[in-house]
Order: sequence, then C-alpha cells, then structure tokens
Amino acid sequence: MNTEQRPDIARLVISCPDQHGIVAAVSELIAELGGNIITLDQYSTGVEDGQFFQRTVFHLPGFAQRRDEIRQTVEERLGQRFSMEFQLTDAAEPKRVAIFASKTDHCLLDLLWRHRRGDLPMDISMVVSNHPDLEDDVRRFGIDFQHVPVDRDNKSAAEVEHLSLLRGNVDLVVLARYMQILSPNFLDQVGVPIINIHHSFLPAFIGAGPYQKAKDRGVKLIGATAHYVTEDLDEGPIIEQDVIRVSHADDVAQLTRFGADVERAVLSRAVKWHCEDRVIRHGGTTIVF
Repeated sequence: MNTEQRPDIARLVISCPDQHGIVAAVSELIAELGGNIITLDQYSTGVEDGQFFQRTVFHLPGFAQRRDEIRQTVEERLGQRFSMEFQLTDAAEPKRVAIFASKTDHCLLDLLWRHRRGDLPMDISMVVSNHPDLEDDVRRFGIDFQHVPVDRDNKSAAEVEHLSLLRGNVDLVVLARYMQILSPNFLDQVGVPIINIHHSFLPAFIGAGPYQKAKDRGVKLIGATAHYVTEDLDEGPIIEQDVIRVSHADDVAQLTRFGADVERAVLSRAVKWHCEDRVIRHGGTTIVF
C-alpha cells in the first residue's frame, strides 16, 4: 500500500503570498497537533512579491475524527495570518470520480484497468456516455454505466440529466475522449474540477482527421495534453503532456495507435496527480508536486 493511502495520513495544500516564516509556521503547527511530516514540497513564483505553494503530507493519529477541529485550527493560526488558501484532506478517502466517454475506448478502459489494479487512488462512481457501445465493457469492471444520448436538439436536457447524476456524488469529472463540448452553464453548475485529454496537434490540426493532417504535413512528434476544462475550449490549465517520436514510414493507422498510447499515459498521470492533491491551479497554469 502507498504510504499516503494508509489511515491517519493527512494532506495540507496551501497557497498564499510568499513571506517570511510560512514553512516554519506550518511545521510547528503540525508538530503541536501531534503530527509527523512525511513529505513536504514547496514552490514560490518569485523572491519578491511571489506566490507561495506547499504540499505537506503528515501522519496524525486519529486524524479522521479530528479533521474539523484541525481545519479550524489551521484557519485560525495560519489562514488569517498569511492570507492563506488551503485544502486539508484525508488521504485514506479516495476522490469520487465520474468518467465521461463516447465510442472511443482506449482512455476509458485504461482508467478502469488501472483503477482495478489499485494504481489510481479513486472511486469510480459512474461512467456516463452519449452512446451505448461501451456499456458491456464498463459493466465487466463492476462500474455503473449511464447512457445519456446527446444531440443538437436535446443538449440542454442531456446536461440537466448529467448534473442530476453528478450533483453530490462526485469530486472530479474526467473526459476520456468524450466527444462533446460542455456548455458554460454546465461548467458553472457542475461544482467540481473537470479534466480533459486531447492530442497535442492543437491548434495546428483542428477538426476531424488530425492524424491524417499530421501525416500529410510530415510530423515527427505525436503528443497528448491533459488539462482542466474551462469555458475557453482546450485552453484550460495544463496538468501533464508527453510526446513520442514518429517517422515518415508510419502510416495514419500507426500514428493513431501511437497517439492513443500517449493519451492513455498522460490522462492516467493527470488523474492520479489530481487525486493525490498534487496539482494546484494558479491562474492559467498549474503547479504539480
């Protein structure tokens, strides 16, 4: 078992204006509460007038029972003093995740497989799809499958159904090659982060058939990008990216297979890091510990 998945392990993730004494104050308070720091990562955007970020993992017996008390203490002792935003989580409580997919299965099945192996610290609450094609595959993993058809005439009604399924039941939505654009209204109401995956040809090869367009242009790198979803299509803060080299001898089918491999790896890393509270959003970018 990963150390962070054991009982009585807490994560404290903070963001505040950089100033003297933050690390010392956090460490002192954790020690005073009876905790022992396991890992501590920090970053500042600048020596002067920078923004400070820190992820601290610590062991504290009875944390689950004391979490509300500890959160209040952190707010009173650190939040007000340092103008600090913070997140305090119990590492033993996996995040509840909904996965949205269409007909393409490689990212979805990879997440389900990694989840079954225990590689992803999350609970998959449901898979939601606008097509029924992947239902049998999903149910073989013992995961609830929800088919919600979407077309131009019923998109708003479909999103109402989506929100009904998600509200209060999930902490994260993952778009595993879900081939629908989410409306600003949905993004306003969903209330949880959304992670998307796509090929990294954007903005060069927009629209259908990107791998054919890439082949026609003689690309030498195939990549993928995982990012948080915002109202600006495919322009949200990036969590993870990767590339592999290809050659003139690779046909479109091979390029597509290479692309699927990279997409699987990049999406699974992004989801894992988010579920482990390693990703902090800062404006249009991210800090990943």
